[in-house]
Amino acid sequence: MSSIILEEGNPKKLEAPCKQEMDKAITHFEKELTAVRTGKAHTSLVEDLRVECYGSSMKMKEVASIAAPDTNIITIQPYDQSVTSDIEKAITSSHLGINPQVDGHIIRITLPQMTSARREELVKVVGKKTEDAKVAIRNVRKEMVNAIRDNKKSKAISEDFEKRLMKLLQDITDKFVAQIVELSNKKEANLKSF
Repeated sequence: MSSIILEEGNPKKLEAPCKQEMDKAITHFEKELTAVRTGKAHTSLVEDLRVECYGSSMKMKEVASIAAPDTNIITIQPYDQSVTSDIEKAITSSHLGINPQVDGHIIRITLPQMTSARREELVKVVGKKTEDAKVAIRNVRKEMVNAIRDNKKSKAISEDFEKRLMKLLQDITDKFVAQIVELSNKKEANLKSF
């Protein structure tokens, strides 16, 4: 993030870039959460897996059509049949721990029913991702605090305005952290409900 130049009486100079950076952290967190399996088949489980084909690494969604026709089945239909074995290899070597079945031109993944032990493991994974997201928000806050202090030192803003900005920054941070906690709680409830 580039250095932020603040001006006296204009909190938008801090607020806009702060929210923009924190939104990036939220978007990343949401993407991370969709990759955690809840017991229902969802295309997001495999769409970002890297497939080594055509001499490069491509995302699954770039080389195949992906669908979830049933609660525990994902189907993958390659756009080009010559990459079927590459897709199969990518799924087998992934962190998902599932074996695909090749049925002609379609690859089927049948997801096993989740055990309560696996659910608890996934709740811990969500907890770790939640903490990582909070750290990302706090890092943005830290950068903003440094920007406020730098502007105060260079006399671009007054001490009173510095205090107003610090309060504004804390309010923004609290809102984003609350958003993370809400997303995390929904995911955990979803994990425990199946």
